[in-house]
Amino acid sequence: MSDLGDFGEHSASDDSGDGDDSTLTDSDLEATDDFERTEVEPRGEDTGIGAICVSQGLRIAEDEDDTTLRAYVTRGNRSSVRIGKYLLAPYPDGETLFCRIAGLEYAQQYHADDATEIHARRAMRTQGVEEADYKFLASLEPVAVLYEDSPERGSAAGSSGRSPREGGDLKRRMTDRVPKPNTVIREATDKTEIKTGLKIPEGGVFLGHLSVGGQKVQTEASPPTIDYRLKDDYEAGDPLVFRHTLVAGGTGSGKTHGAKNILRQYLAEDRTYPMEDRPNVSPAVVQFDPQDEYAQMHDDNPEMTAEFERRLEREGIAYGGHDDTLAFVPKVGDATYSASHHRAEQVEFTIPFSMCRGRPWLVSGGSLNDNQYGALTYLIDRFFRQYGGDGTYEGFTSFLDDPALREELDESGRVHEATYDAVRRRVYGFDDVFDQDARPITDLIGEFVNPGRLSVVPTYHVTDSRATEAVVLALASLLIDEKLSNDPTYDRIKETPLVLGMDEAHNFLTDADSVQARKVIRKFTEAAKQGRKERLGLFLITQDPQDIDDAVFKQINTTVVLNLGDEDAIKSVNIPSNLESKVPYMEKGQMVVYSPDNSEPVELIGLSTCLTRHGRD
Repeated sequence: MSDLGDFGEHSASDDSGDGDDSTLTDSDLEATDDFERTEVEPRGEDTGIGAICVSQGLRIAEDEDDTTLRAYVTRGNRSSVRIGKYLLAPYPDGETLFCRIAGLEYAQQYHADDATEIHARRAMRTQGVEEADYKFLASLEPVAVLYEDSPERGSAAGSSGRSPREGGDLKRRMTDRVPKPNTVIREATDKTEIKTGLKIPEGGVFLGHLSVGGQKVQTEASPPTIDYRLKDDYEAGDPLVFRHTLVAGGTGSGKTHGAKNILRQYLAEDRTYPMEDRPNVSPAVVQFDPQDEYAQMHDDNPEMTAEFERRLEREGIAYGGHDDTLAFVPKVGDATYSASHHRAEQVEFTIPFSMCRGRPWLVSGGSLNDNQYGALTYLIDRFFRQYGGDGTYEGFTSFLDDPALREELDESGRVHEATYDAVRRRVYGFDDVFDQDARPITDLIGEFVNPGRLSVVPTYHVTDSRATEAVVLALASLLIDEKLSNDPTYDRIKETPLVLGMDEAHNFLTDADSVQARKVIRKFTEAAKQGRKERLGLFLITQDPQDIDDAVFKQINTTVVLNLGDEDAIKSVNIPSNLESKVPYMEKGQMVVYSPDNSEPVELIGLSTCLTRHGRD
């Protein structure tokens, strides 16, 4: 091609001059347009967006680092192609490779140097880029092979370049075949193909709609969106609610909005789980609420339109205020609770000191070492043996103030006097927490845990963080102990499926060295391990996931990640690197879901309207 040779010489001579731009005339620049190009005259209508190419290899391997799979994207399709889009490449026998775009790049079409003055000046003086000068390549990541039970149908469909859709159930398997060179690729637009390729269940608990780069994936179906759901049927495997969920997101990410929408699905009328003696029992949801936002789930969202409601009904999404919502308000000192922002019934309660008999760490106000914790356990046990199960916190502090007891234990070698004094100092300061003028929570179990009920425990009105921690951990440990017990005191807890929600979970399940923190973590870890068997699901919500103890974190099966700006927080949620890089840039309501037992890691967009009331306005 002589034109290319002339162009190279022209560039060289100009570069060797004195750099005077005036030597480059418009005619010089126009001369560079004389590239020899080949135009493709289509004989029929184009299908797909490009074709598999072998210019840099074509390889499918067990190790994804050894996989080389690329496609050439035609000029008319380049502007619509995005990283993360799902594509299909059919095999000749009707099976189909389901893959996603993992990278995009321009490569040289002709062997010419485009880093020259003439090229730059031409680009500056023209509108747009001449795409025919470059190849546009998409690097593809194989996800699965799609196939049907009916091979004779698959063969016919494969010859047309489209995956089979009629005559059999579409299934998936690991990628074990390499596509043929020049296989035409097309965008995945069939709902069943995409759900099968990503292993997304057809039914279950709705989380959001599948998206790529913040845009909902569109299909040929009606509605055109793809709903993402968590498995919730024992026929399809254990319901993932009992394998625990973590919702992580920074301030303003839509974390509470999204958490309410998910919890609303567990409160749907038809949501039931089998128990030992009953086939269908609605779950109870207990939600600890430090910002006083979840009792609003009692009320309808006034911003919801009739059109949006019809859309929710078409997609089988539960919505609207949940009438069976009660706010269980802890009585702590003189703190008062105001509830003008919701209409849920309020039930005031107190924590009886008797709950400390088996949970001495509830009354340990500071860090205790093992020796001090052992002394506290002995003192509480001795107090209840002496005063009975109705012993109060006031009685216990008076018991510790007895100098004769201190001397006796020191002389006997049971508790050293310094240890005794350290314990006594740390148990002081709970006068406003235990045995207040309200009904003990132990007398309210039948109301607190009830199938189909949302019980919210607001603590926003409690300004003492130590008191808040005591209340939350007292109730949570009571529920967990009863769930795990072989001889429960409260059969209602044992016999009811339970979702235990905890907002700002990092404040209670943090990685700490104190003995009481280790006791708490051990209890929640055991609860997480036994959750499937006992129908107990943890639903943890946090903006600081890096502060949650690893022992608890490892038991979480479903991680929902909204926008997080802290690098340590992003690293701690342990999602795939291709999705991890998107987290800091996600808009409100965008999320990444990593649930290995449910689907491939995916990006979602939550509902723009909260399914219940949300906000203080």
